[in-house]
Amino acid sequence: MDAEPGSSGEDDRASHQIGRLLSGLNEAQHQAVTSNAAPLCILAGAGTGKTRVLTRRIARRVLADEIDPRRVLAVTFTRKAASELKDRLRQLGLRDSVHAGTFHSIAYAQVRQRWNELGVRPPELLDRKVGFVAQLLRTTDKVLPLDVVNEIEWAKATRVPAERYAEVAGRAGRRPPLDAQELADVYRRYEEEKLARRLVDFDDLLRLAVRDLSSDKEFAAARRWYLRHLFVDEFQDVNPLQFSLLRAWLGASSDLCVVGDPNQAIYGWNGADAGYLEHFEQHFPGGHTVDLSENYRSTPQILATANATLAAAGIPRITLRANAPDGPVPTIRECSDDRDEAAAVARAVRDSHSPATPWSHQAVLVRTNAQIPLLEQALRTTGIPCRSRGSGAFLDAPEVKEALRLLKRSRANFDVALADLQTWADEAISAAPGEAAALVNPERAANVEELVRLAGEYRSLDPDAATSGFLAWLRSTMYRDSADSAGDAVDIATFHSAKGLEWSIVHIAGVEDGLVPIGHARTSAARLEERRLFYVALTRAQRQLSCSWSRRRTFGTRTTERAPSPYLESVREAIDLCRLGQTPADWHDHLLRQREQLGGSVKGRSPRGGPELTPAERKLLDALKRWRLTSARAAKVPAYVIFNDATLEAVVRSRPRNQTQLLELPGIGAVKAHRFGPELLRIVAEH
Repeated sequence: MDAEPGSSGEDDRASHQIGRLLSGLNEAQHQAVTSNAAPLCILAGAGTGKTRVLTRRIARRVLADEIDPRRVLAVTFTRKAASELKDRLRQLGLRDSVHAGTFHSIAYAQVRQRWNELGVRPPELLDRKVGFVAQLLRTTDKVLPLDVVNEIEWAKATRVPAERYAEVAGRAGRRPPLDAQELADVYRRYEEEKLARRLVDFDDLLRLAVRDLSSDKEFAAARRWYLRHLFVDEFQDVNPLQFSLLRAWLGASSDLCVVGDPNQAIYGWNGADAGYLEHFEQHFPGGHTVDLSENYRSTPQILATANATLAAAGIPRITLRANAPDGPVPTIRECSDDRDEAAAVARAVRDSHSPATPWSHQAVLVRTNAQIPLLEQALRTTGIPCRSRGSGAFLDAPEVKEALRLLKRSRANFDVALADLQTWADEAISAAPGEAAALVNPERAANVEELVRLAGEYRSLDPDAATSGFLAWLRSTMYRDSADSAGDAVDIATFHSAKGLEWSIVHIAGVEDGLVPIGHARTSAARLEERRLFYVALTRAQRQLSCSWSRRRTFGTRTTERAPSPYLESVREAIDLCRLGQTPADWHDHLLRQREQLGGSVKGRSPRGGPELTPAERKLLDALKRWRLTSARAAKVPAYVIFNDATLEAVVRSRPRNQTQLLELPGIGAVKAHRFGPELLRIVAEH
């Protein structure tokens, strides 16, 4: 213990305060707060009281004289989260004695202390990387510097040096905006130029902090004595560089407690590695894990859709159990096109508004920023105040800024300038991986296409359309007034930016294949992350949830036919069971039992991939899905228990003609081939 016990009166007061801290906790929360295990891992599902448990564990240990609050370090991923954690601790009686901050802010304080002790003039912090990297690119590189910066940040987060970038990026399935060798060269020159100018970036701070602790045993010992009780939030988001710093912070007398949710691991594309959380006891032998699965946020009906979504892929580490009372059954809406969908969402938002449900209790969630403007327009047209919580306002996106800059510089008439922009976006979408293009990132291309669509809308309003008029119209249309952004307004947010937030009513729009999951998620790991991202969106809803998709969507000047997201199958099956009054407590076990009855298994899903389906193949797949849905309803099981999407797609691509060929396909064993084979072969033959 770090402090001597006080008087009997102080002990009584402490015991009383501890009793108040433990009051109202469920069994698992109580165990997480009071456990003497070290290291300790708390797996906290969505809405299970993660922050409550973390702050009460710190406060209880302080009140019990187990730790000195001045020796506590709480690590978060945002300054906002660090501020909230300290506020909670103050409310529990701990003033400002606990140290809390992000990995980067704590590392910066550490290296500055080290420089000061050694009398070293600190290098300058490079906090504007985009302009710095832009100077390193060739004038012929048609690439956004931000995309290059993002790739360099991924490499540094995963501790990949420039000389190994091309090899490791290829193995990881990265799609760099430049040829991998070219990007490695830019990365190398970026590091050399920083060194020559005595500059460090934020990732360098973590690397330097690790280096100092590894090279100076006395400094490391003093640092580890000073802050020896470590608490890490959102541990599923830790990347290899951050994990190496955490290891360096830990000493023989340190103790560690981490909190996280592997089902909300959605930053793998950015270098995060949820394996540190999932395999905690391998990384920290002797560690102990406590699961929090009782959800206090959402109704059983909403949790049924979320649990089923993960269980369909056999990936839930935590199955949420509802503590809240029953609520409305979630809904799925099919719309004719994206404009019809936006209008339908606006009507649903308006109809859900009441004195008891202000606008700010509702949110519209989408997968990409490019979907936000159309929904924003629909809400405003209906008279609904709204604000965007996308990962950057639409007009502030770098590719949109670049497109507007090109528009301003163009000497062509408005229609020709727009056609040039459309060509810019089209070239990006058709570019091969690694091929230099204006917008290799498809989501960036989608933003430019949305800008083209807005320009077309302006063109229809003004026969004498000109660039200057369009820019003025765009600013008045897209920028929100201060009342909307600060007052009672509906939030429009991307799935990523919605993480950590919650609303009474959530409308999820654009739940289509190609958006959910996103079209460029080609690897098995990327598709699993997309499924978890959809799970995050579903679990933002407290009382009411609706999903919608459109049969046609316009990208710029092109309209494409759309199909519902494959994830909607599990949502629909959960809805069907909810209507029957059935909400399994453990969806994973539920599906295991059903698939065992049908000769299948939850595990072993074949990843979808390969070339796009032809129109004829898509038609066959639709027919197979209709048959599957009918068969599932007759058997009173979810559709994916009959066959998952990967198996049906394998049937479409191979077109089996007999039972022997059926048995060669993934997901079809002897029992299923006997039971469903004749119907499958009949449908294939008909097409």
